[in-house]
Amino acid sequence: MVKTKLRCAGASDPGRARRNNEDAFHLDPERGIFLVVDGIGGQAAGEKAAEIAIGRIRARLERQTGTAEQRIREAITVANNEILRAARGNPEWEGMACVLTVAVLENGSAVVGHVGDSRLYHIRRGEIRKVTHDHSPVGEREDAGELSEAEAMRHPRRNEVFRDVGSAEHTPDDADFIEIERLAFEPDSALLLCSDGLSDQVASGEIRRAVERNAGDPERAAGELIEAANRAGGKDNVTVVLVEGEAFTAPRQAPAEARAPRVFAGRAVFFLLGLALALAGAWFSRRYWAPPQPPFAPRLLVAGNEGPFASIAAAMAEARPGDIVEVPGGEYREQVHLKSGVTLRSRVPREAVLRAAPLSKDAAVVAEDVKDARLAGFNIRADSQMPLAAGILLKNSSVEVDDVDVGGAAIGIEIRGGASPVLRANAIHDCSSEGVLILGASAPWLSHNEFRRNKGAGLAARDGARPVLWGNVFEKNAVELPLDIPMETVRERNVFLEPAARPARQSKAGRGATGEGKQ
Repeated sequence: MVKTKLRCAGASDPGRARRNNEDAFHLDPERGIFLVVDGIGGQAAGEKAAEIAIGRIRARLERQTGTAEQRIREAITVANNEILRAARGNPEWEGMACVLTVAVLENGSAVVGHVGDSRLYHIRRGEIRKVTHDHSPVGEREDAGELSEAEAMRHPRRNEVFRDVGSAEHTPDDADFIEIERLAFEPDSALLLCSDGLSDQVASGEIRRAVERNAGDPERAAGELIEAANRAGGKDNVTVVLVEGEAFTAPRQAPAEARAPRVFAGRAVFFLLGLALALAGAWFSRRYWAPPQPPFAPRLLVAGNEGPFASIAAAMAEARPGDIVEVPGGEYREQVHLKSGVTLRSRVPREAVLRAAPLSKDAAVVAEDVKDARLAGFNIRADSQMPLAAGILLKNSSVEVDDVDVGGAAIGIEIRGGASPVLRANAIHDCSSEGVLILGASAPWLSHNEFRRNKGAGLAARDGARPVLWGNVFEKNAVELPLDIPMETVRERNVFLEPAARPARQSKAGRGATGEGKQ
């Protein structure tokens, strides 16, 4: 992937009419990922929806497998279904959702994913173009030319949307869900992502002039745009993410308002005095507008012979939310417990091997009541000398398991409870019972995994579980699903290499039954 040099900044403000801020944003110039989310639901619900969306979308986009379009579709869908699951499990979050716009920059282009009425603008050579479409009744009329921009901004139904992330279950290719656009991102252009707190208060021409006035200083431009939205009323939270190419500058012909008239010395004194008072006021009021500083910087903790921690468990005990625990290649005989907010990864995928801990036949990896954790790149092995009841055991835990190879355990991955983890690009094979066993009313996301030669069901979903399956490969094992999920739908979205695969026999007894499929 060819990387473009960028200047970028983001800022968010609750506005003048609201105390809490349900907006959120994310910047990752190294990977070319930029995201604005506007939460819906009021009080803590909208903030929670935005938080889930940021976390799920980041995790999928940071794993650069598939095209940018595929990654964006999967990322937004995972976020959508997780927000819906969380709302169903918490009465105080009922009805929460969000709208969002994400841009992924690669090879001189920007791939944009969009749902709702947040926006992305393209600014270049004195012109501004709205790339996304507002998924709202008023936005449709504006895009069709039935309403002017000013009329749309004043319309009483301006805040209504007919697409959102989180109010209904979706799959990545559902029609009328995710809008995808690809456009050129030239070195002399800029992209502006924003919530409707900006676009409902500040006209596009004023947005362009503010960005161009501050070309080369995106942080200052973002601050000026937020100030303009608040000056116009600040009726909503306002969030701005600005991305400039390395050659982005103001047009050669400066706008008239930028050509300062000559002033006399007396006027200069008054101007400087006013500026000093304004700066002093900004300084003393900074707690109202400055983004909160993180309490600490994430750390990389290395476990094993090459790091300060002799075992994975010791590094995990030290880790705080946001930290990464990295494990060099080698064999490790210990039970690993995941921790909320912590990423545990193999330095080189599949070279860190986990086996049964001494005197233990339980799971190699355990997560219990864990949130926002990630396990990536491990090789989990069991055999008759070192058996494992499960390779990975997830109890009421929202964990992402990526690129993990589980072989020879009784159960490859066991999921219990109501949380909905994500299993992506894993290999689960040669287990003596189920490859993946899901027990409980959860809706985990399983995409691009391989289920091969498991003696029980490759996948068993019981006790109200409703997994979402996408792009998985099944070979020489059965698939056991809830009876209300049509096998035809599963077959359309996944790959079955056995000649006559069919769902396994269901058992009312739950865990005790083993499915049988045709080979």
